[in-house]
Amino acid sequence: MDVSKILAELREERAQIEEAILSLERLAQGRGKRRGRPPSWLADPAAPKRRGRPPGSKNKVHAAGAETKTIAVA
Repeated sequence: MDVSKILAELREERAQIEEAILSLERLAQGRGKRRGRPPSWLADPAAPKRRGRPPGSKNKVHAAGAETKTIAVA
C-alpha cells in the first residue's frame, strides 16, 4: 500500500466535493421568485379543482328594457 498515493487521491476527491458543494450553494442562493404559473406537480393536491366559468363572469344584460328569457325543458 502506498500511503502517499492514497493521500493524493483523497485530496483530489475532497477538492471535487468542495467544488460540488460550492456550485450547489450558488444554485440555491441564485433562485429568486419565479414568474408564471407553478407546474401541476407543485400545486396543492388537497385543493379542489374548479371547472367551468368563475362566479360573476356570466354575460350581463346592459340594456334597460331587455327581458330575460327562461326556457322550459320537458
